[in-house]
Amino acid sequence: MIINTCKKLEGEFLELRRQELDYIGKKLFAIGPINPVVIRGGGHRHECLNWLDKQSDGSVLYLSFGSTTTPSEDQVEQLAIGIVQSRQRFIWVLRSADRGNIFAEEAKETGYKLPAGFDNEVEGRGIVIRDWAPQLDILAHKSTGLFMSHCGWNSCMESLSMGVPIAAWPEHSDQPVNALFVTKYLKVGVMVREWDRREEIVAAKDIEEAINKVLVYDEGKEIKQRARDLGEAVRGEVMDGGSSRAELDLFIDHITR
Repeated sequence: MIINTCKKLEGEFLELRRQELDYIGKKLFAIGPINPVVIRGGGHRHECLNWLDKQSDGSVLYLSFGSTTTPSEDQVEQLAIGIVQSRQRFIWVLRSADRGNIFAEEAKETGYKLPAGFDNEVEGRGIVIRDWAPQLDILAHKSTGLFMSHCGWNSCMESLSMGVPIAAWPEHSDQPVNALFVTKYLKVGVMVREWDRREEIVAAKDIEEAINKVLVYDEGKEIKQRARDLGEAVRGEVMDGGSSRAELDLFIDHITR
């Protein structure tokens, strides 16, 4: 079994897993993160990266809820109001779920309408992207300070490996557990919406509070520092001497005997 994780993140849980009856005698290789941890420039750059270049370090909120989630119109409105009220700089990927996804039976190209006056309120301090965005490049950029995410594991790994705190908004599947892992166990994020309130519309004031808790309030300094330290440790796992690099070598040895 190959797992996209590493000892610096889940060493305790990997050892527990290896002791379970279903795994005794089986090979388990933790080789994550499998996403690139060194982002090299060159070629065409998305325009949002040029905008990020002009922002202060750690000042930008990045919002994206993945390709299997379609927020309601009411929720998008509250998100927009919360972003405006937070007064923070942001990049918001606002799109419907990919068509044909099993979790998106009601998904369609909604062409979300943002509240009247939104564009004027955020002019110069935010970008709304309605299509694909270079997520890893955004997370790796020094200006990005917080990722509001659905907490799919790939997104978690990308954010954590780049040392970016997470504002957790789980939607389905493994995401509630991932959100708890990030916020309660690793303590490198905050919860925007608790899982037992998943049927409710999250109010703008709660969204604003979650954003400012990391980007403005004093407690955010500790969260951001823990995230930076963890990111450095996780990136080291795939380098020479790291546990993920060692386990990848063991895996290659195992399949090429």
